[in-house]
Order: sequence, then C-alpha cells, then structure tokens
Amino acid sequence: MIDHFDPLMVDWARAQFALTAMYHWIFVPLTLGLSFLCAFFETIYVRTKNEDWKRLTRFWMKLFGINFAIGVATGIILEFEFGTNWSNYSWMVGDIFGAPLAIEGIVAFFLEATFFAVMFFGWDRVSKRFHLVSTWMVAIGSNLSALWILVANAWMQHPTGMKFNPDAARFEMQNVMEVILSPVAISKFTHTTSSSFLLASLFVISVSCWYLLKKRHVLLAKRSITVAAMFGLIAALFTAGTGDEAAYSVAKYQPMKLAAFEGLWHGEKGAGIVAAGIPNPDKKPGDSKEAFSFEVRIPGLLSILAKRSASAYVPGVNDLVFGNPDHGIVGAEQRIELGKKAITALAEYKKAQKNKDTAGMETALAAFDQYREHLGYGYLSDPAEAVPPVAISFYSFHIMVILGTFFIFLCIAFLAGALKGKLEDLTVLQLAGVTAFFLALIASQAGWVVAEVGRQPWTIQDLLPVSVARSNLTADTVKTTFFMFLGLFTLLLLAEIRIMTTQIGKGPEED
Repeated sequence: MIDHFDPLMVDWARAQFALTAMYHWIFVPLTLGLSFLCAFFETIYVRTKNEDWKRLTRFWMKLFGINFAIGVATGIILEFEFGTNWSNYSWMVGDIFGAPLAIEGIVAFFLEATFFAVMFFGWDRVSKRFHLVSTWMVAIGSNLSALWILVANAWMQHPTGMKFNPDAARFEMQNVMEVILSPVAISKFTHTTSSSFLLASLFVISVSCWYLLKKRHVLLAKRSITVAAMFGLIAALFTAGTGDEAAYSVAKYQPMKLAAFEGLWHGEKGAGIVAAGIPNPDKKPGDSKEAFSFEVRIPGLLSILAKRSASAYVPGVNDLVFGNPDHGIVGAEQRIELGKKAITALAEYKKAQKNKDTAGMETALAAFDQYREHLGYGYLSDPAEAVPPVAISFYSFHIMVILGTFFIFLCIAFLAGALKGKLEDLTVLQLAGVTAFFLALIASQAGWVVAEVGRQPWTIQDLLPVSVARSNLTADTVKTTFFMFLGLFTLLLLAEIRIMTTQIGKGPEED
C-alpha cells in the first residue's frame, strides 16, 4: 500500500491542507451566520412592511452573496486535496467519509442552489412571502451543508459505526446512524454553527459601528446592531455551553488532545484548569522539566469539565504515553507493541489468503481481531509521536476561550446600549465593535487549530496516522502546489476584501 515514506512530503501535505482549510474557514462561518441574519432582517421587513428594513436586508444580503461565492471556490479545492495528497486515506475510508459529503452535495447544496437565485434576483418577481421562504431555505441549506461536512470531520475524531475489512484493507460503513448521531458529531455541529452565528453577528456589529463612527447610515447601523447583538448574545451563550459539551467529548474520546490543550503532563485527581500560563516548549514526555514557566490555575475545574466530578482523575500526557495501570490506562508505548502485532497478523492473513490456506487465515484473523483496536499505533516508531504539539494546542484553546468570554460581555453591552437608545453616543463601545469581527476570526481559526492540531498524529483517531494516509508524492510536488494555492487564495481573499469594502463604502443607498 505504501511504496516509500517521505516525512517532508507529509509535512508539506499537512501544511497545504491547513492552508486551504484556514482560508476556507474565513468565509464559511460568515456564510452560516449571515444567512440567518438576512432571514431575520427580511422577516422584520415582511411583518412591518417598512421599506427601510428591505433596504437593510438587501445590503447585508449582498455582502452575504460575495462571501458565499468565494467560500464555495475554496471548499471545492479542499475536497480535491483528499484525492491528491491523501489518496491512501481516501481509499481506506471512502466508504464512510464519502457518504456525508455526497449527501451534502446532493441534498444541502441543491437546496441552497434552488433558492439562491430567487433570494438574490426575485425581489420584484415573486411574492414577499415566497421570497422570504427562499431566504430561509438558503439559510437552512447552508447550515445543512455544514452538518454533513462536520459529521465527516467528527467521524475522523471519533470513528464509529464502521468495521475494518482485512480483505480490502478498508474501513466500511456498518451503521450510518451511529456516524451521524455520534456524540462528537452532535457537539461539533452545535458548537461550530453557534460560534459561526456569533462571528457573523460581530461582523454586522463591526460594519455598523464603523458607520456610527463615520456618522453615516445611522438608522441602518442602530437597527442592525440591535438584531445582531441579540442574536450574537444567544449564540455566544450557546457557544459556551456547546463548547463545554465538546470538551467533555474530547476528554472521553481524545484524552491526549485534552491533556495537550490544557498542558497537563501528569495526571491528577481534582485537576485544575490553567486560566493563564506560558508552557515550556522544551518539555518532553517522561522528563523532569517544569510544564510551565508561569501559570494561574483554577483548582478542580478541569476534572469537572472532563469527568463532571471535582475529584475525578484526569490523565496527563505521560499517563497516555507510558500508561498508568493504577487507573487502567494503556499507554502509547504498550499500544505500539500491540499495534505491531495487529499489522503482523494482517500480513499473515493476506499471505495465507494468497496461498489459499484456510486454517492459516482463521488463525491470523483471530489474532488480528484481538489487536485490531491498536492497529494505527503499530505504524508509530516512538511513543512520543502520539503527543500533539502541546504549546500550539494550549495557546489556541485559551485564545478561543478568552475571546469567547469577552464576546458575551460585548454583546450584552451593545444590547444594553441599543435598548437605551444611546449607541451613537458610545464612542469607546463603537471602537470595540469595529475590532470585534477581526477578534472573532482569530477565535474561530484558533478553534479549528485546537480540533485538528490537537488530533495529531492521527488522520483517524487511533486508527490511521498521517504517515499512512498520505499519497506517494514527492515533497517538491506538494511544495509547488502549496505556493500555487497560497498565491491563489491570497488573491481571492484580497478580491473579497476589495469587493466587500467597496460595497460597505457605498452603503445601502446604492442598491
């Protein structure tokens, strides 16, 4: 299956996928949230018959359309990269991973496409109510697209509803509902969409605050902030709640990721959360170096987050690398040995199958079934490889949490200002609002860094490391396309910024 192993190629392939995903994720959350805000604005217009709300709706809808188009372009390239750079992965999990993506394309995308034209070009061609329904259908369709993509990603974090077929060397679907309704899929969808709603709300607030600072389109700005602050506050609170549930799922199914983003090297009862700290970048599994050069810890909170008990034991990196028999933890060190036995048994099974040795096949298959859950670890050469980059995971997680908390108070401040009718007088709040969207982008990107970097070295958690999932390409080939995509995506981003700022500069009067 694998002709050679070029670690440099794997690094470049990972960098290219990260580049594409992070550019793509600039556009996606804004699409998910802005679609619903447009639906809210148009609903108010239809109910009040106030033309100012129609102008407001069309203005934000135009910004949504610009963002939607460029987001689709980057998303298409992202899916193609599975086949070009990760062909072994595509072969081994195509039966499972491809199903949600196919549903996304057939159902959700067609739902969007059907009503998208009506939403943008049907203002004077269909009734108000049918146009409103079309806007809502685009919003629902956009978020259904996210559902299926996030189900596929969640399966990579927590593989379920499948079985490995030793004859074909593929993971095959056994129960599609287990895949769709896995706790990781549910928490990932709710957390991702709610954080996207928050980001879009802050985008509307940022643009509206810029108008207030410039003393332009004051009525549009105040009305937009009122709706966006209310939607944003609900989304921010929901994001915090779903984030807690997502962390609980991580603790259950990906304990190494939890240990990494909390910088927890030694497991402990009543483990605390590090509210602020500077992790030691030289810290390695099993050494005696300090984990932090500075830290502020809240006692017991991590145990509550991970186990729902203040006195519960939370395993650290060292437990998960070397094992901890006292707490029933089998470490990566032991799992590598068991994984190598699974690989050996699989090879013996294939050999017996080739020789038509039925008894040998049964013996080898029985041995493989005994060790199959450790299969992926057999491809690791060092237990330390099972540890993701701790510092990156730690900083990303804490940036996301700190900014998420700040956004709750920011939305409350804007909602209070809107209800008191004093938004145009609060210059400091307006300045904070202008920066809010850019801070939201940082928080959103940090969330995906936690999810994906914290999962390393796995493409599929515990089953398929990135070293096996790759294609047999040279590092130079992937490097070339990396810089090609870097240039292309940067041009697309600059084009979006230029078009968006031009449209914002014109304002609703230019419709």
